[in-house]
Amino acid sequence: MSFFRSGVALCIALGLAACAGVVPTGTPRGTPPASTPTTGAPAARPVPATPGATLPAGPALPNATSAIELGIVPGPGTASLPFAPAQTKVALQAFRVSCPSLVRRTDQSGLTRAADWQDACTAAAGWQDDDAAGFFARYFETVQVGDGAAFATGYFEPEIRASRTRQPGYDTPIYRRPPDLVDVDLGLFSDDLKGKKIRGKVQGAAFVPFDDRPAIEAGALAGRGLEIAWAADPVEFFFLQVQGSGRLRLPDGSIMRIGYASQNGRDYTGIGKLMKDRGLLGPGQTSMQGIMDYLRSHPDEGKAIMNENKSFVFFRELNGAGPVGAMGVPVTAHASVAADPKFVPLGAPVLLSLDRAEPNGVWIAQDTGGAIKGANRFDTFWGAGDQARAVAGGMSARGSALLLLPKGSYARLMQSNGASSPQP
Repeated sequence: MSFFRSGVALCIALGLAACAGVVPTGTPRGTPPASTPTTGAPAARPVPATPGATLPAGPALPNATSAIELGIVPGPGTASLPFAPAQTKVALQAFRVSCPSLVRRTDQSGLTRAADWQDACTAAAGWQDDDAAGFFARYFETVQVGDGAAFATGYFEPEIRASRTRQPGYDTPIYRRPPDLVDVDLGLFSDDLKGKKIRGKVQGAAFVPFDDRPAIEAGALAGRGLEIAWAADPVEFFFLQVQGSGRLRLPDGSIMRIGYASQNGRDYTGIGKLMKDRGLLGPGQTSMQGIMDYLRSHPDEGKAIMNENKSFVFFRELNGAGPVGAMGVPVTAHASVAADPKFVPLGAPVLLSLDRAEPNGVWIAQDTGGAIKGANRFDTFWGAGDQARAVAGGMSARGSALLLLPKGSYARLMQSNGASSPQP
C-alpha cells in the first residue's frame, strides 16, 4: 500500500487520518448480499498485563528528528527476553519476507546500514521457525530509543460492500490516483528543504494545492473515469480510508482487494480528537466502534465534522498477496507493526511490553502511517475479520519498547561518533 492509515484504536489520539467524508442519511438503497460483513462488533475487552520498565534515557539533541539524534541506550541481552514461541515464530516469518528490501534500504533513523542486516537475513532464510526465539537471540541486540515510553494502537484490513460499477445501493465513489496529482520533492530545490515533499497540481503556470475533501465530495473528480469501485456504505468506506487498504465484497460474493495509492496532499484534521475536545464522545466511545456509532446517529453533524478534515485517500486494486506495507511486502497479522521510519528502521524487529497482553511480543516494522509519528509510537496489525476488527478497534496500550538491531550496531555507532554513547 504503503498504508497512509493511522490506527483505528483511540482515534482521538491518531486523528483519523485520510478519512472519507460522506455520512449516510439513511440505509443504502438496494438489498445487500447475504454475506454482508458485520459492522457492529464491539471492541474486544482488554487483557491487562504488567509493562516492562523503561531505562534511563541518554542525552538527546533539542528538537530531535531521528533516533540517532534522540539518542539510544543499550538494553538487556536478547537471551533474557520473554519471547513467546508462537508469536515469535510469526515474527520470524515476517522478518524473512522483509529481507530482500531490508538489505538495500537507506535507514532514515541513522542507526543502521543496509549491510548490517545481511548476516541476519542470510541466516533467516534457512532458520527453523520453531526456534524463532533462538534466531532473534543469536543475531540481535537491544537498544532503547529515547525514553522508551511506548504507545501502541491497532489496525486491520476491513471488508465492506462495494461494486465495480455504480448501481442502486452503491453510490460512494472509490477513486484511483488522479493523473494530475503531482508529488514535488522540495529537496531538489533547496538543501534546507531536504526530506520535505508536497503534493498539488499544475493550474496554468502555477502549482497549487490539490482539491480538498469537501471539493472532491462535491464532485471535483466526477466524470473523469477515476472510479475503481463504488461503496455501499459511506461510513464503512470512511474507516477503510483510515486503514488504507481493505477488501470489497462485491454483489456476486467475490472479493476485490484495494490498497493505498496516494493522498491529496492536504493536512488531515483528527476528527476523533476534535469530537473528544467538543465533548461529543463520552467514556467508552473513543474506539472505532464508538465513533462509528456517533457518525451514524448524528449524520448531519458528523458530515460537517468530517468535512473539517481536508485529506482524501486514493486507492489501487491489489492482485497479489497483501495488504502491502511501506516496505513493498505483504504485512502479517500479529507480526507487522507500523512505525515512524525516522525512529525505527523499516524491517527491524521491535519488542513491545505494554499494559495490554495482546500486543506484547516481537513485531516487525513493515509499515508506516500518517499519524504514526515520533519515537516509540506503534500501530499493530491484526489481519482481517471480526476478531481482528474487535481487537484493533479498541487497541490502546502503553508501556515500553525495545528496538532489536543487528549485533554490533551499538558498538559501531559509539566508535563512529567517538563517544561513550551514540550521538550525532
